[in-house]
Parts: sequence; structure tokens; C-alpha cells
Amino acid sequence: MDRELLEKVKRHEISFHEVDKILDVHASIELRRTAISQLTGTIFDHISNYSMDVEVVTKRNIENMIGAIQMPLGVAGPLRVNGEYAGGDFYLPLATTEGALVASADRGCSVILASGGANVRIFKDEMTRAPVFNTKDIIGAKNLVDWVNANFERLKEKAKGTTRFGELLSIDAYTAGRNVYLRFAYDTKDAMGMNMVTIATDAAVDLILSENDVELVALSGNMCSDKKPAAINAILGRGKTVSADVHIDKKIIQEKLKTTPEKMADVNYRKNILGSARAGSIGLNAHAANIAAAMFIACGQDPAHVVEASNAITTMELTADGLYCSVTLPSLNVGTVGGGTRIGTQQECLKMLGVAGAGEPPGANSKKLAEIIAAAVLAGEISLVGALAARHLAKAHATLGR
Repeated sequence: MDRELLEKVKRHEISFHEVDKILDVHASIELRRTAISQLTGTIFDHISNYSMDVEVVTKRNIENMIGAIQMPLGVAGPLRVNGEYAGGDFYLPLATTEGALVASADRGCSVILASGGANVRIFKDEMTRAPVFNTKDIIGAKNLVDWVNANFERLKEKAKGTTRFGELLSIDAYTAGRNVYLRFAYDTKDAMGMNMVTIATDAAVDLILSENDVELVALSGNMCSDKKPAAINAILGRGKTVSADVHIDKKIIQEKLKTTPEKMADVNYRKNILGSARAGSIGLNAHAANIAAAMFIACGQDPAHVVEASNAITTMELTADGLYCSVTLPSLNVGTVGGGTRIGTQQECLKMLGVAGAGEPPGANSKKLAEIIAAAVLAGEISLVGALAARHLAKAHATLGR
């Protein structure tokens, strides 16, 4: 190790990222890790152990790398999915540190399997980016909106020049005084697509600025709305809008969940619907974010998009012979190419589900993944509501997750 370089890094004479210009990737990682170890007095016995291809991840996934974090990975299933893109039995990779979560998901999967599988359908597939413009006054704001509406095809062509697969579908305008927010919506095929739509929208903005007397304030004006709780995503959707449902026989509920359809319907109404409404929650569900987060981390998705996945609405209705259960996720942002999906461990999890890489036709794999995750969230909702109805939640956590 270059001791002189190490001391310069520790004295902040050379920044962490500048080390990459001096040493190869492996030596850079080791030097930064040693510097942090000495600066903080921490012995790193674990973060230095990993199998990922650092040549790849340091170019596309991480800066100033010093190692890798490990998370336990469990499996639940089989989960039977009756979707348009996902059909059959799937084993779910779930990365989590919460004891009892995988066991709960596994129980929900067994209920769905015994009930013939979960039906899943995707209703909308659009990724958004919404720049904000400043105009002279509301007359200028109206002129900008009118110009965008009249020139949509030109803007679409401009955006198309930046991507092989992305396609601009629509632009919706929202105003606040002289501020104009243009919500661009794209089909991004198998990519989750945030980078794709950002670059495409930036190109379209150049055309807007060249022909309008307006100022771009920011390429993202939060009407997208990315990685934040937002009613617009719950109402209009973002990423995949997907629903899953299943009819559960009364006997299955009694045998597997140790409760009754009546109690589960009551818990869902008073907890997920009334309780969430009283709390002012956007999502009306038991713990959709739990399953989404575990699947996201395992499959290389952006964990910050779990906040949008948590917009889910869970319904449970009594039927003549049991219980009808559904979950709708208006804004599920997932992809099977790009981002963290390239990392070796995440690639293996995607391969478990048969969705690694680009689909045929383009977009098929990301839709398949979305259907599987929606069914997995449904399994989690059924299991937790069942546990609450049977008063088993505290017992399960005392046994598995203390």
C-alpha cells in the first residue's frame, strides 16, 4: 500500500474519489477502507468480503467504495401466480433483517397456493419526470401549456433521440401561479427507467427553452413524484399500476391462519381502511412496504422506491364460502435491466424468478417481476391480517424476531 498516499487521504489533501485516478479499482477500495479504519478506529473484518465484480459496480452503482454490506437472504414459496406475464409457481428471494417476515410471507404463499393462485394484472406502465418552469406571469404560464400541447409530437421525437427503448407517452401540465410543472410520462420497457426519462426529458426541455420565453428552474419539480409519499402517484400511478387478488375458502383460513373470514375482514376494515384514514395515510395496507423492500433489495431495485410501493390498498370482503382478498399497488417502480440488477447476487435472485435481463418482447420481464411482487405483497397482507385476527403477531415476533 502507498503509505504516503494513505496519509494524504487521511489529512484530506486528496479526496476519496481522487484516489481512483491514481490507483486501480481494487487498490483504491483497500486504501479508502484502511483510511476510514484508521480515522474511526474501526476494524473491518466483514465489509472487505464480497464476490461482486467491483470493476462493474464502481462504474455504475457506487462511488468511494470501501466494501460491501451483507444481508440475510431467505426464501418463501412456492407462490402461484396467474398473471399475464408471470404464470406458475415462484420461489421468492427476500432480503431482510426482520425476523418473522420470511416466515409470514411463506405462510401467505401457502394460503394462495392452496387457493389456486393469485390473479395479477397490470393496468398502467409509465415512468415520470416533471420539470418546473418559471414564466413571467400566468399569461406566460398558459402560453407555455398551450405550446406544449401543440408540440407534443416534436417533444416526443426529441426525447426519442436519447433512448433506444423509451417512448414518451404523454405530458400533463400543472400550474401554481406562474410556475408550470410538466409531468412527462414514458414507457421504459424492462428498465425501471429513472435515468432514461431524466435524460430524455432534459433533451425535450432544450426544445421548450429554445422556443419559449421561460426559465427552467429544475429538471425535477417534485410533481414526478420520485421517492416521496405523494397522492399523485397513488391516484395517477407511477411505474407499474398492478393489482392481485385471490378467493380463499373458509376452511383454508381456519386450517392455515387459525381464524375466520369474518375476523379477517373486520381487521382489514378497522385497521387498513379506517385506521389508515384516521392517520392520514396515503397507503391503506398492513405492511406492503415490508415485502416490497425485501424483494427490492434481493432483486437489485432502488430501495428508495419502496415509499411509492407503500401506496398499496388492501381489500378483504366476505363471500358466501370465504374471503375475497386483493391488493392494488398504484406505483410499483421496478426493472430487470440497469441499476442494481447487474450485481452478481441480485442477478441470481432475478434468475430464480426467471426475469433476469431484457424480456421478449421488450418490457415483458419487468412486467413479470411486477406481477410476482404484487402477488408476494398480497401473500404478506393475508398472513399479517390473519395473524392479527388470530392474535398471533406478538407470539410470532417473540419466537422468531426479538
